[in-house]
Amino acid sequence: MAPAEFVELKVQLQELLDKGFVRPSVSPWGAPALFVKKKDGALRLCIDYRKLNRATVKNKYPMPRIDDLFDQLKGSRCFSKIDLRSGYQQLRVREEDIPKTAFRTRYGHYEFLVMPFGLTNAPAVFMDLMNRIFWEFLDRFVVVFVDDILIYSPSEEEHEEHLRVVLELLRAHRLYAKFGKCEFWLREVKFLGHVVSGEGVSVDTSKVEAVQDWAQPKNVFEIRNFLGLAGYYRQFVKDFSRLASPLTRLTRKGVKFVWSETCEKSFQELKVRLTTAPVLIIPERGLGYAVYCDASREGLGCVLMQEGKVVAYGSRQLKIHEKNYPTHDLELTAVIFALKIWRHYLYGEKFEVFSDHKSFKYLFTQRDLNLRQRWWMEFIEDYDFELHCHPGKANVVADALSRKTISDVACIAIREWEMLGALGEFDLLLGESVEAAALFSVVAQPTLVTRVLEAQRGDLEIESLREKISSGKVEKGLTVYPEQSVRYRDRLFVPESCREEVLGEFHHSRLAVHPGGTKMYQDLGRQFWWRGMKRDVAVFVSKCLTCQQVKAEHQRPAGLLQPLPIAEWKWEHITMDFVVGLPRTQRGSDAIWVVVDRLTKSAHFIPMRVRDSMDHLADLYIRDVVRLHGVPVTIVSDRDPCFTARLWQSLQSALGTKLTFSTAYHPQTDGQSERTIQILEDMLRGCVLDFSGTWERHLPLVEFAYNNSFQSSIGMAPFEALYGRPCRSPVFWADVGDAPLLGPELVRETTKKIELIRKRLVTAQSRQKSYADRRKRAMVFEVGDHVFLKISPRRGLMRFGKSGKLSPRFIGPFEILERIGEVAYRLALLPKLSGVHDVFYVSILQKYEPDPSHVLDWTDLEVDEDASYEERPVRVLDRRDQVLRGKTIPLVKVLWKHHGVEEATWERELEVREKYPDMFIDV
Repeated sequence: MAPAEFVELKVQLQELLDKGFVRPSVSPWGAPALFVKKKDGALRLCIDYRKLNRATVKNKYPMPRIDDLFDQLKGSRCFSKIDLRSGYQQLRVREEDIPKTAFRTRYGHYEFLVMPFGLTNAPAVFMDLMNRIFWEFLDRFVVVFVDDILIYSPSEEEHEEHLRVVLELLRAHRLYAKFGKCEFWLREVKFLGHVVSGEGVSVDTSKVEAVQDWAQPKNVFEIRNFLGLAGYYRQFVKDFSRLASPLTRLTRKGVKFVWSETCEKSFQELKVRLTTAPVLIIPERGLGYAVYCDASREGLGCVLMQEGKVVAYGSRQLKIHEKNYPTHDLELTAVIFALKIWRHYLYGEKFEVFSDHKSFKYLFTQRDLNLRQRWWMEFIEDYDFELHCHPGKANVVADALSRKTISDVACIAIREWEMLGALGEFDLLLGESVEAAALFSVVAQPTLVTRVLEAQRGDLEIESLREKISSGKVEKGLTVYPEQSVRYRDRLFVPESCREEVLGEFHHSRLAVHPGGTKMYQDLGRQFWWRGMKRDVAVFVSKCLTCQQVKAEHQRPAGLLQPLPIAEWKWEHITMDFVVGLPRTQRGSDAIWVVVDRLTKSAHFIPMRVRDSMDHLADLYIRDVVRLHGVPVTIVSDRDPCFTARLWQSLQSALGTKLTFSTAYHPQTDGQSERTIQILEDMLRGCVLDFSGTWERHLPLVEFAYNNSFQSSIGMAPFEALYGRPCRSPVFWADVGDAPLLGPELVRETTKKIELIRKRLVTAQSRQKSYADRRKRAMVFEVGDHVFLKISPRRGLMRFGKSGKLSPRFIGPFEILERIGEVAYRLALLPKLSGVHDVFYVSILQKYEPDPSHVLDWTDLEVDEDASYEERPVRVLDRRDQVLRGKTIPLVKVLWKHHGVEEATWERELEVREKYPDMFIDV
């Protein structure tokens, strides 16, 4: 124990001795003592009787079911709650058993004369005592659970009599209550972790507040703790077992603890459901029930309703053998489950059962039943109900049915001076069925006009203006009104001391919502005026942090076109990209590698698989590019993980090829590949539509057709630009000619054609730049400037966590560290954005207008998976050896960042160790 606990121990031991609850002991027994903190922060002395409890013969006295206790409260409107003071310690221990209660402390050996906390049979003994005391009144107006007593009555008159009876019984049996924990004459009372009222039963919000801040579980024990609390309120949560299924699966024996995205989603959804749980009504006998049942391969779900309102939800996961049941048996299993858990409601009552499977209805008239179905039919015969087929789409019990709404009340916040005068003309119409307990109020706050008038009274500038106006030494239009206010052409003059407040009210209040500068100036100018108001409005709007982050741009995008340099020779400078998302062919291909020469525009279309290893991609590159055209000088590509992989970069470095990557989120850098992919996809669609078959079958002819199609930028077909003459084909057989070109003539013709192509490319680039720059504007930032970064510069692509229709358009600001070329900049990104390339094109940047009042919030910013991010591994999940042609290859199963466990991949251990050695430090 801590020093403070020893002090408290000494105090509490003395109190127990003074009350006669304990005495010094010489017993051979001796349990350790410890402290547990109470709700109010005080310490409760507890004895660890675990060894004694293991040797104790258990008392199987039944403890009441909590939901059974609440069922007695139907029709009650008035409640009182009594909590007994040290309830257990009001019972004496039998003389021969006193030595067994002994406990040891630093200050001596003691034993209890009264029943202490911690004994295994203590709750049962005390429950038996309370039931015998209140036997006559149980289920009439008293509910007892151990030392908690709830008195309930339909009216205040009856409640007064019921309360008197209970208090007299407690006095007669010398049971004392703790007044500070008792509550009387309540319309709503907290009892056993629930809130009970005349409307029904709901979750005690104070009990589930901790759920909102519950940290992500790190092991199985933390998951069980969370599910323990959540399961206590499962009757309030529809489809509880389905929602909790990913978490309960982790608690099973032999299952590795891997926290996946599915687990996180389940965890967050349960937290939301628990903290927004509905009110469940208390049913009334004789009114009938409706049971809605449903079953799926995930679990069983059912809802008990009375008069269109929810009484309880029930759900559980399927057992292993139940997963093999046919559909109609599963539906019957759901009905049996509902009848079992709600037997205390349904037995002896007439009710209806709704199921969404038609074949289940005919099970009652079926002749041949298996043993399981026969047992179920015998079980069902004890109940009086009608079965109805309810279509799946209609078998939905919305949470709204379980919530009692009083009426639709409109809440009007009145702050503008223009509305204040019209307040008397409004009729606040409230629903006629509003109960007397509901309270409505309308509060009129001081208007902005009043606050400006008050600011004028003590302002030196206003006093000076009044003097100048009276002497006629001020500009025309300024006048002093009878109430001594200074106005300019009937518009109130705003002193400098409250201009910030006026600007804020007209810009970011709930009734303004961030208008633009012109609109705000016009609205403001109808009521207020001061010198330089238009300039101040423009500055205020330009510096508004929210406006900078959410307002759309209404001017030409920044960044003039900067074409790539024209290549000197064939296949020395190439571009490449991937076409993904294609249907899988019989050979397993589901993607195309597109490689294009920047000079001749000739291309190769290589079929591949998305999951191909880097070794295989390197083989394809050598076979289809290097073998035919030699090693290129430069390669331009996007930041696909394949192109940023260490193996690919090492290969190109060994070959002497320079890799050039496109600017982050700016696909126009490799516009050649993007345009080629568009043409390729259109040609493949046409082939599949006209000739049928898989796309891979048509790909060689599509490549032939593409390379023999006229390209306007070079003025000829790529084949002719590459080989010096048109390609012979059935269409152009005679145009090729038979005269061969040899020696110097071949070199001369080839060089001449290359010069012609380069001239045409210069003309084409100039024309394209002229067209593009008409829709763009020049934008230059300086190193040290701060800029915002656009979240979604391309349609359909969301890069950061704040996604959605109403998400901010920009995040930041970020400092500019370096200018890269003419139209790109390197930014100082946050550590949490380390997976994003830090060089950005100027068109997705916006200058930040600083202001000392700005408070930047980064808590919601997260990086999502994107093609431009580097895929990084998180950890190794498993290992295995693959034997291939007598050679053993060690493999590791890798979990990747931003991917679930189901997307983990098997990789060669040597490659992973080489690229990510830090992953194997602790393995």
